[in-house]
Amino acid sequence: MVQFHEHIISELLEDSTGGLVILSGGLSLHKLISNLVSLHHSSQGSLLILSASPSQKHSIVNFTSSGDVSGDVAGTLAPKISEISFELPAHHRTSLYTSGNVLFVTSRILIVDLLSNRVRIDSIAGLIILNVHNVSETSTEAFIVRIMRSGNSKLYVRAFSDNAQAMTSGFAKAEKILKCLYLRKLHLWPRFQVYVSQDLEKEPPEVVDVRVPMSGYMVGIQKAVIEVMDACLKEMRKTNKVDVEDLTFESGLFKSFDEIIRRQLDPIWHTLGKKTKQLVSDLKTLRKLLDYLVRYDAVTYLKYLDSLRASESFRSVWIFAESSSKIFEYAKKRVYYCKRLQDGNIVGQSKAATPKKRKVQEKNKDKEGKVLCQPGFFLLYLIDFLYFLHADSLAANTNIKIVLEEVLEEAPKWKVFREILEEIKDERQKQALSTEEFVSDGEEIDNGTVLVACKDEHSCMQLEECITKGPHKVMRDEWEKYLLSKVELQSLPKHDRKKKPKESQGIGVLNGTIQKTSGNNTDVSSISKQENDALLAAATELRKEVKKDDRTNFEISEDKAEHQKGKKRRATRNTPTTSNVDDRNSDDLVNNRSEKHSFESHKRIDPEVIGGVHTSIDEGISADKGIIRKHVQGVDTEGTMLPPVHFYAMESDTHILDILKPSVIIVYHPDVAFVREIEIYKSENPSSKLKVYFLFYDNSTEVQKFEASIRRENSAFESLIRQKSMMMMPAYQEGCFSGFEPPMEPASMTSQNSITRKAGGRKTIEKEMQVIVDMREFMSNLPNVLHQKGMRIVPVTLEVGDYILSPLICVERKSILDLFGSFASGRLYHQAEMMVRYYRMPVLLIEFSQDKSFSFQSAWEISEDVAAHSIISKLSLLALHFPRLRIVWSRSLHATAEIFASLKANQDEPDEAKALRVGVPSEDGIIEDDVRAENYNTSAVEFLRRLPGVTDSNYRALMDGCKSLSELATLPLERLAELMGGQKAAKTLKEFLDAKYPRLL
Repeated sequence: MVQFHEHIISELLEDSTGGLVILSGGLSLHKLISNLVSLHHSSQGSLLILSASPSQKHSIVNFTSSGDVSGDVAGTLAPKISEISFELPAHHRTSLYTSGNVLFVTSRILIVDLLSNRVRIDSIAGLIILNVHNVSETSTEAFIVRIMRSGNSKLYVRAFSDNAQAMTSGFAKAEKILKCLYLRKLHLWPRFQVYVSQDLEKEPPEVVDVRVPMSGYMVGIQKAVIEVMDACLKEMRKTNKVDVEDLTFESGLFKSFDEIIRRQLDPIWHTLGKKTKQLVSDLKTLRKLLDYLVRYDAVTYLKYLDSLRASESFRSVWIFAESSSKIFEYAKKRVYYCKRLQDGNIVGQSKAATPKKRKVQEKNKDKEGKVLCQPGFFLLYLIDFLYFLHADSLAANTNIKIVLEEVLEEAPKWKVFREILEEIKDERQKQALSTEEFVSDGEEIDNGTVLVACKDEHSCMQLEECITKGPHKVMRDEWEKYLLSKVELQSLPKHDRKKKPKESQGIGVLNGTIQKTSGNNTDVSSISKQENDALLAAATELRKEVKKDDRTNFEISEDKAEHQKGKKRRATRNTPTTSNVDDRNSDDLVNNRSEKHSFESHKRIDPEVIGGVHTSIDEGISADKGIIRKHVQGVDTEGTMLPPVHFYAMESDTHILDILKPSVIIVYHPDVAFVREIEIYKSENPSSKLKVYFLFYDNSTEVQKFEASIRRENSAFESLIRQKSMMMMPAYQEGCFSGFEPPMEPASMTSQNSITRKAGGRKTIEKEMQVIVDMREFMSNLPNVLHQKGMRIVPVTLEVGDYILSPLICVERKSILDLFGSFASGRLYHQAEMMVRYYRMPVLLIEFSQDKSFSFQSAWEISEDVAAHSIISKLSLLALHFPRLRIVWSRSLHATAEIFASLKANQDEPDEAKALRVGVPSEDGIIEDDVRAENYNTSAVEFLRRLPGVTDSNYRALMDGCKSLSELATLPLERLAELMGGQKAAKTLKEFLDAKYPRLL
């Protein structure tokens, strides 16, 4: 354990009530929690860990069970760690709470068990809350702490977060979290803290910063994307509805940028136009384009652009920007370009413009990385553009053919990566020669482990193939898969092909599967028909070759199999050794083919979801769930073996440095959190040699993003330090947790005298309000707010309704998103029908968010006519169909609590046993005066309501006045008029029931 972890633990142990710890990302929070957990003893009680992510659970359990903890507890037995889930029965969970072990539990399970009295609060020693930046005043974690503090004053709460930026969002968020968790101490541990910097800089690793220049086309794509992003930001500024300070290019490089804009626009989202909403989505797409440019190869990047062109060509704003055409143009030129051949000669190419000279011109770049072109080349490009513009008409009159010339530009980092591996190999060869003579006894010999850290699993697999196959072979494979995907898209069935005119084809890779609209002619990124035909022709030719190879291999395997059978038949009479040899050869051939096909299918990715989440691996270390991959040794240019390499995907969020103990780390995609993990690993192993290579694209957004992330975190900690110096915590939080509310201030003499006039100053005992809440409602924060208002919460599983306020009042709560979804699925109609059937006062509560506008839609969007897609029309039809259904609107959670309190006034408390039986099927059949489902003949009621003269206002009187439909048919007209409230309605029903059935002639 590093020394500053010991300082953090000692500070937490000094305060018996606990504290809030915020530290920089990557400073091994899982190790800090593991060492803190190792200090726990079962005699103190149980220790509960809340809000832990799956990766955090895995890391804490592995590190604690390995016994690699602080020296204070070395040699002691590691505490037993268990996990509580809904799969465990209630009595088993109760026994675990009193076992004295360390328990992982979700907030929803724990709050239900607390309210159901399954947890003995005095048997809980403390709480550890992770990811505390997600906690708010109304969250379930604050609810849990308030209940447990009231029942156990000795309980300690220790909260942790490694996301300083999230702790600074909003106004005084850190202070609010301290208040709702009843804490007073805030511990800040940034990277620039004295103890942290001393520990991490005492024995720093050897660092090599490698800056790789981007290719000319990559520079052009990056510049074009930045120009389009700036244009979108300027359009966003024109709305005057967002904070201009946050709309910077640097903030646009991070995922939190989308959250910042959406948080500012959420209250007025319904008032925004389509263009503004689309700009928010376009900024997210452009950020991905910058990220994928430095992460993936040229063919994969082009495939992603093709998917964007097909899916967003008529919807996006950025695709019509002035610089967007350069993005598609340069991305295509990284993979291929088209040549026009006429009688075997290249059309439009002069002797001076040879390919060799063009390459020289492309290498000549200015300071900004811009490709310089002479006027002759500009004229040539202009001729190319004019030709492709009229390619269809020219092809009809001449014998010009389009030929694809493959470029297949390799990623510049690939070459540098192989050079680094060769350098590592040479250094180890020199070290092996020198160790025999000059190595001292105390010096540790290099163990030979090389770790390569990439952003995602796809990059790991591609780098592995670059070592084993070579970069050129990898690009060829990607190009062939790209062409084959063209054939697959072309072979898809075309809908309504006969009805469409021949010239109304789509754009991009779909080649006609998208119906052409009026905006098609404005798409500057669309490729010409002849170029697309050339791609399809090359893809078809490649597919024929693949089928031919597969057929040849299949025939060879069949011939060998027939030959094998003959050998086996002869071997039964002769010696068995020959057949065994042939068996091995045939099996090897079949196994090689199957492995090849499985590998090709395994590495194929979806162009829509490039990047990211491919974690199904067949190889690797089992302790890390397959996140680490070890490839076979590669071969360099001289034919010698490269050192063995392990690949690690940083998106998996696992910690593998202590498992592999590498001597060389190549950070292919730099990340701040992983850099600090390397620093901690080196400080914990000062005697081991460690060399780290950082690969950056020079003058790229990759460098800007890395440096900006450090600045953002430092500014966040500086803001927290200023907040800490000005925090004012209430006095009742100092060791006084006997109740939920702070101590009341002494009343004035006038108010005391007014109280004495009423029954001698004796305060009336208020009746405790009780609300029965469905289990599923604990995913929301409303039960917490109701408990703050002094209501007793009873969690049960309800079949009808979400909240039971009284024996007569049932409430179905709907948020805005849930309301729209319930209307779309028809679930709300069924829920309203059940509430109307079993309760006298059914209520539909529509709850808005506190930070959003209190309206469904803008005033000008509300029409007078009924529309199928209008939410107002749907609510109107719901109210007409269920006249007794009350619709209640609420602005926020606190407003809902006030509405519930007013509805419960002068009402009896609900019966828990009766609420559990409502709507539940009974095994005993119909029971008198019961509320279960069998006591209601739904079919008969529906039939009654459809009879002539029966309305929503009189059908219940008919049900009360007669026991069955047969009795209704025998009632006289006077009795019907009395029950139905009118002679006309009674006469209509009587004539319908007495009408004779017509006979068929």
